[in-house]
Amino acid sequence: MQPPAQAPLHGPLHPLIRPRRLRSTPALRRLVAETRIHPADLILPMFIREGATEAQPITSMPGVVQHSFDSFKVALDQAAAAGIGGVMLFGVPEKKDAVGSGAVDPNGILNVATRVAVEAVGDALVVQTDLCLDEFTDHGHCGVLDVTSRPGTVIIDNDATLAVYREMALAQANAGSQLLGLSGMMDGQVAAVRDALDGNGFSDIAVLAYSAKYASAFYGPFREAVQSSLVGNRRSYQLDPGNRREGLREVELDIAEGADIVMVKPAMSYLDVLADTAAISSVPVWAYQVSGEYSMIEAAAANGWIDRERAVYESVLSIRRAGADAVLTYFAVELARSLNAGAL
Repeated sequence: MQPPAQAPLHGPLHPLIRPRRLRSTPALRRLVAETRIHPADLILPMFIREGATEAQPITSMPGVVQHSFDSFKVALDQAAAAGIGGVMLFGVPEKKDAVGSGAVDPNGILNVATRVAVEAVGDALVVQTDLCLDEFTDHGHCGVLDVTSRPGTVIIDNDATLAVYREMALAQANAGSQLLGLSGMMDGQVAAVRDALDGNGFSDIAVLAYSAKYASAFYGPFREAVQSSLVGNRRSYQLDPGNRREGLREVELDIAEGADIVMVKPAMSYLDVLADTAAISSVPVWAYQVSGEYSMIEAAAANGWIDRERAVYESVLSIRRAGADAVLTYFAVELARSLNAGAL
């Protein structure tokens, strides 16, 4: 008597290859995860407002504030306790002028805040400073205006701006900044700042180049955060949102000029540029989850349209997956706490 026929091991109803096996339990999913987030991968942008006696809420960025020095110190301690990688500081001055003189003043708000941060958490966090003039100029641009070439037209004098950036770099280095974030998108800014630092005994200070920084609509809430005085737009120096190759060209130029780290900004709308950058870069690659990205998640969650905790995690995970070694995000401390608690 013949044994009953056995069903084939595979066929239309019996797949031979079953990728779902590796998704079957939480432990397996954790074991084979290709991308992870660690608190040390996160950097918190912080705003310090000159003359503030208490933290001032930023209405377009729920949960984010312009700090007084008292609230700043508390937030720094919280960031250090959460184990994040660092903080990026932005100053909000009481007075502005055409050349952004407050940026190079040793007693300007950003340089004072830097000294406070270094004293409070300099051993626990990398204290980083934004090197750009837009917070300090009464016209809101990232450089010095050329008022002679075409009267009535806003033109940024690239090379005159580089001279100011060199002064800013030395002021920030003297204040104790451990990493300078060059966000102005001026041609040659990395080489100019690197030369100034090296020529004045600051060869150990690292330079982060905002290499592929796009002229994005997603910066809107940030303009409230720094009380921007912007006149016109920044399309003559920030990248066109449709240009992918040009972003890579800027990255390559900054690496050649001596950038220690390069960055793509914004993050989520430019994951292709971020992935391209990660593929060719010989230095660490960071990305900035900008104010508009943050505020969209907060607004959707407030309306009950998305699961806030999952959206925060997924948004940052996607940036890491695309190739960012570290992420600047306003969710940094909250996310780090959740990771430390094993909640994600």
